[in-house]
Amino acid sequence: MFEFLVAVTGAAEGFGGPAGMWAAIVKDFSNITDPGAFTAFLQVLAIDLVLAGDNAIVVGALAAGLPAEQRKKVILIGIIAALVLRIAFALVVTQLMAIVGLIFIGGLLLVWVAWKMWRDLREHGGASPGSPEIAGDEDSGLKPAKSFAGAAWAVAVADVSMSLDNVLAVAGAAREHPGILIVGLVFAVALMGVAANIIAQYIERYKWIAYIGLAVIVYVAVKMIHDGWVDPRVGVGTLFG
Repeated sequence: MFEFLVAVTGAAEGFGGPAGMWAAIVKDFSNITDPGAFTAFLQVLAIDLVLAGDNAIVVGALAAGLPAEQRKKVILIGIIAALVLRIAFALVVTQLMAIVGLIFIGGLLLVWVAWKMWRDLREHGGASPGSPEIAGDEDSGLKPAKSFAGAAWAVAVADVSMSLDNVLAVAGAAREHPGILIVGLVFAVALMGVAANIIAQYIERYKWIAYIGLAVIVYVAVKMIHDGWVDPRVGVGTLFG
């Protein structure tokens, strides 16, 4: 799986395949003590941790109203879909961010993500009782679906949104450090497949983790909006002068 991610992400980045991608990683991490690179790396880690946990919580809450057997299937579908979507978005996000105006739009989308996250953190207690398989989803505020098809559809829609949010945030945080960007995208996929439920437990128990992630997302959003306006190559400002 890791070799597959390395190959497809390297090709998508235009680094000339896995060898070029590895060169970019080595270059960035050999200079990891540089304040810019180190800050980008920490931002990517925080974003991946918080959004992977949030994704698991949403999936569990939406599946909570189903019988145990169907609930487990929906949760599995949700995790697999999140994995596939993160890979798919990772393949195209850097190309999309080279289009004039899309960095600015991506920043606005992250502002919306931050607002949703802030609202969820402030409004505890929701309609969903939560799924036993996912710790912390009982306070999601989401209404559980009443049918397998309804739950699967709701989870699919949520996965599309949250996977795009994750990839956009990572790309925005590490846009000038392609090696860190690649590691961040691979890490995001790995977290969803391996540790999302564990992260969800810690986010529910220690809310400050979620607030740190929220602060990082807000910072990245503001930076993307600013860069998306003033960047001489892809900034919206180039359209007006």
